[in-house]
Amino acid sequence: MCFLVLLLGTSISSQESIEEFMDGIADISYERVKDSKEGHAVYKLEITQPVDHMAKGGPKFSQRVFLTHVGKKRPTVMSTQGYNVRYRENEVAMILDGNHLNIEHRYFATSVPENKDWQYLTLEQATADLHKINVLFKQYYTDKWVSTGISKGGQTTIYYRYFYPEDVDVSIPYVAPFNYNMEDKRIYHFLDTISTPECRKKVFNVQKVLLKKKDKVLDRLQWYEKGKDLTFDYLDGLETAYEFAVLEYPFSVWQWGTACEDIPTDKKDLDGHINHLLDVVGFDFYDDKTMDFFAAHYYQASTQMGYYGFKTAKYDKWLDKVGKNPSASFPPKDSNAQFDDSLIQKVDKWLGKAGNNILYINGLGDTWSATRVIPSKKVNSKAFNLAGIDHGGARIKNMTAEMQEDFKETLESMLKRQVDLEVLNEDKD
Repeated sequence: MCFLVLLLGTSISSQESIEEFMDGIADISYERVKDSKEGHAVYKLEITQPVDHMAKGGPKFSQRVFLTHVGKKRPTVMSTQGYNVRYRENEVAMILDGNHLNIEHRYFATSVPENKDWQYLTLEQATADLHKINVLFKQYYTDKWVSTGISKGGQTTIYYRYFYPEDVDVSIPYVAPFNYNMEDKRIYHFLDTISTPECRKKVFNVQKVLLKKKDKVLDRLQWYEKGKDLTFDYLDGLETAYEFAVLEYPFSVWQWGTACEDIPTDKKDLDGHINHLLDVVGFDFYDDKTMDFFAAHYYQASTQMGYYGFKTAKYDKWLDKVGKNPSASFPPKDSNAQFDDSLIQKVDKWLGKAGNNILYINGLGDTWSATRVIPSKKVNSKAFNLAGIDHGGARIKNMTAEMQEDFKETLESMLKRQVDLEVLNEDKD
């Protein structure tokens, strides 16, 4: 089940450098932008992609990619981003001493068709973009291939493996939710059971203070809004955005590892509660500029990938703008987004029966771990779950020594080559 991608390549038998190779590919333009700290060349690429991989001769767009070139005979790591890209190091590429292709997702940042037709923002089309890049560069890089991604990029990693299981040897999704529907209720169970009853009570009390004193908070936030040049038309105004921010608060507390002792308890200190909300959720998260940036993400969540909602029973008497159990996904109003779980069901069955050579990395303190993939006993894939670790901390470098050793042995067995985790441990010093 995959798109056919027709490529005009070139023989590389006489190619001596990565630049000579790219010069011979019509669909690649590039510029060398810097060297990595190890002295490897870093290139910014523009790769021509069809808007619709199933339509011959249709419109094209340019997809931005950063390539760190280590060597022709080294492994190659594809970072399947969920959003935009910039140059950054990647710990999977580091432990493999490999080349790194960091790929911007279609419809984000600069990788947007001239006519943003939402019907072509699908997982089928996005993974076909990745497949084309894989086929192009496999003409040059012939060693092992690994795909990896974080959060939404980790979700892309999973779906890419489903559509093109032969493209890479191993997939390593980090903190990747696999949601079953638009209101995945496993999130509610997580929020109702994580940590201790005392800490969960503190979280609720913050929301209670902020909602009961909403009028006073909004008076203050109007000045914050002006000072930060924020607008909230996407969500129909400041008050609506504020209610969503308060509902989002528990999710963010656990996603980003807020310490229980840092949660305010003095109900008279309203400014302290406001500042805490701004620190944990970030009110500009609902600003029009941010909403426009994440519009493509919300569209995908609302059509194929699923998401989460807010259980409002405890807050209904204080909410004036937000309805009962609203979604946390806000697709563009002109997109006519309709959710269809048929792909989720297919991929879920495939992961359980044939989803091999996937190494899942999760932080069990992270809200998104509620919807993580749990590998079945029918496949050789493994999950590395870091106890008490949040969304930003669930990385190989933060595993225990025992877990690192298990990860190393498993990856070496799958790739049939050595892996050097010491480069990560050295990086922590």
